[in-house]
Amino acid sequence: MDSDVVIQAERLTRRFGPVTAVNELSLAVRRGEIFGLVGPDGAGKTTAIRMLAGVMAPTGGRAAVAGFDTVRQAEAVKRRIGYMAQQFSLYGDLSVQENLDFYADLFGVRGAERRQRSQRLLRFARLEAFTDRRAAALSGGMKKKLALACALIHQPEVLFLDEPTTGVDPVSRREFWDILAELHVAGVTILVSTPYMDEAERCSRVGLMYAGRLLVCDTPDALRASIPGHLLAFRPQPLDAAGGPSGSSIGLIRRAETVAVGLPGVLEVQAYGDLVHVFVDDAERRGPELAAALATHGVQAADLRRVQPRMEQAFTWLIRHL
Repeated sequence: MDSDVVIQAERLTRRFGPVTAVNELSLAVRRGEIFGLVGPDGAGKTTAIRMLAGVMAPTGGRAAVAGFDTVRQAEAVKRRIGYMAQQFSLYGDLSVQENLDFYADLFGVRGAERRQRSQRLLRFARLEAFTDRRAAALSGGMKKKLALACALIHQPEVLFLDEPTTGVDPVSRREFWDILAELHVAGVTILVSTPYMDEAERCSRVGLMYAGRLLVCDTPDALRASIPGHLLAFRPQPLDAAGGPSGSSIGLIRRAETVAVGLPGVLEVQAYGDLVHVFVDDAERRGPELAAALATHGVQAADLRRVQPRMEQAFTWLIRHL
């Protein structure tokens, strides 16, 4: 294995009876990367992380973390990683400090070293003022930050995070990712799964998973650039001032999608809220054609413009075309 590769999987597979949760996953994560596994619920992200962390044996294939085989040398792997499960798994009846002390005991961190690391992590996670509060009484975002602090108490080389910000408010999500950015700067290798495409934008590289398969793996910029053609966006509005029955937002969007799909040069049509996104082979040529076709069906393409694809559009495109 390349000495710069910290996490490596080769055709890693996990089956549960007739269901294949992870299907021949192959990837290599280099030292110091934030690697994102992105995909919807049921894509296989959690199962993949559990196999890579050495807490679940694969049905087929192999994986190594920090140079150790995740099956034959699982205990050596566990000493070198921090693992944060998707669901809050700390002890609700223990205080913030007691949870940190418990995890320090598990990894043999004692004495002055424990006190120094604990104080630093509490400050790092912005939990200094809550050391005596029971974990069960913390907010969702604070629980996530406590779980992260516990996963870091033994200073792991590699950090596995399974959808760490699911269910927390936007401010807590941002704060959590600010902490991950600091860890990244410090050289910690991070593999994080997330269903949120805005979080994928913050990763060094991203692997898009769907139905147990890794569809593609690259930087966010490269994934967005891989979509062919140009992307047009507009807001469907009724041409008549009164609106009438055609003024229904859902009805207008559906009508606009139907019209756009049948036009020459249109590669893909996606609806996002009150906007319609149309992938075309040439924005300059197809934009006026699209507006004219919509107008003949009573739809105005308000604010029609070319936009840059985001990860959300890239992911939708890739799962439909790969």
